[in-house]
Amino acid sequence: MGLVMYEGLKILSVDDDPVTCSILERILNKCDCKHEIIRSGPEALQRIEREKYDLLITDLKMPDVDGMTILKEARKRSPDILVIMITGFSTVESAVEAMKLGAYDYLRKPIDPDELLLIVERALENKRLLDENRLLKEELAERFGFESIIGQHPKMLQVFEVVKKISQSRSNVIIRGESGTGKELVARAIHYNGPRRKNRFIAVNCGAMPDNLLENELFGHEKGAFTGAVAQKIGLIEAASGGTLFLDEIGNISEAMQIRLLRVIQERSFFRIGGSREVNVDVRFICATNQNIERLVEEGRFREDLFHRLNVITVSLPPLRERMEDMPLLISHFIKKFNHYYGKEIKGVTEDVLNVLMGYGWKGNVRELENVIERAITLMDGDTIEVSDLPAYILERDDAKNIRGIPTLKELEKKHILQILKETDGDRNKAAELLGIDKTTLWRKIKRYNII
Repeated sequence: MGLVMYEGLKILSVDDDPVTCSILERILNKCDCKHEIIRSGPEALQRIEREKYDLLITDLKMPDVDGMTILKEARKRSPDILVIMITGFSTVESAVEAMKLGAYDYLRKPIDPDELLLIVERALENKRLLDENRLLKEELAERFGFESIIGQHPKMLQVFEVVKKISQSRSNVIIRGESGTGKELVARAIHYNGPRRKNRFIAVNCGAMPDNLLENELFGHEKGAFTGAVAQKIGLIEAASGGTLFLDEIGNISEAMQIRLLRVIQERSFFRIGGSREVNVDVRFICATNQNIERLVEEGRFREDLFHRLNVITVSLPPLRERMEDMPLLISHFIKKFNHYYGKEIKGVTEDVLNVLMGYGWKGNVRELENVIERAITLMDGDTIEVSDLPAYILERDDAKNIRGIPTLKELEKKHILQILKETDGDRNKAAELLGIDKTTLWRKIKRYNII
């Protein structure tokens, strides 16, 4: 394996021995990495202070500043830097000490070029994977951060406050809301903004699988547990240990499954199907339902003890029809998303389109709106979404046929501002905060709409 795949990584090598420096130069020239070779410990400390390196190769014994000092300073400034230690005074003690301080590996002098090449390749591959993993986690955190939940309506602002608080806790959560309101998005936001974000988030749709298949997926099985079980299978509960398991449509699981799930939550352990060894787990359960789960409990279709175990904290998501003031924000968000996905430059929607969309019932909620915007962007030719770009089932509604009969965005905005001012007893500072705008902008809008 050559080193050409590590372009962009940066290496610093420190050794006061010219022979070793010559070998290092020959090996590192084979890669596309930027690399610097210096022969002074104090200069190495200056470089480390000024610049960020991915890999450090340093001699252990040098005058003025030794390799251990350089290792400590490098790890202090860049905790994810990988360090290879070189020593001509190789002892078990020095190797152990270096590894305890965070060294990736060590080499004895005289250096074997092939061994050096192998260790450098392995270190760079390790660093590349670590960086990819870090970037993926940062991307997930950004994608499922609080900003990914779009809305300025007071009901959504309440949701944001609750989500921020519970993301730091270990409590189980039930998220309630109609289909398409974004329950899984909220569950991911809770996970990726909390202490478990470095571990896995696993989502399971409990309504999409028959009972025996769901049991196998959640709990796994041992080899030979049933016909076709040719190997051990790790279940999703075990795979999510240390992280979060999101159980969507929790109201659909059978009584037998409810009993098994209750035991996992109470005991933090379970047995795989066909297993005799108890498996210990640490899982946070976030569940979602679009049903009235209290009614299911009253009807004997859902265990009351399980309900109380899961329903430590409740998050209720409003349907889109109850927060229509968020429509422009959502449309803008989805246009930006699909512009990026399809490589287009759609500017926005016409006022007639906005009025039609705000007059529609949205039984499918935010998910349905997202699908409508994606369909329009996929099929349209212009740079602004027109009424003709909307699907027929929306335009065939009676209230859509008389577009001008629908309240305009300005009328809705005025109504919304009046409602917020009423809720805050006329306190413009609090109103501006709830509206997500500054006081000057609120003052201008009050003047524009002639609000007393």
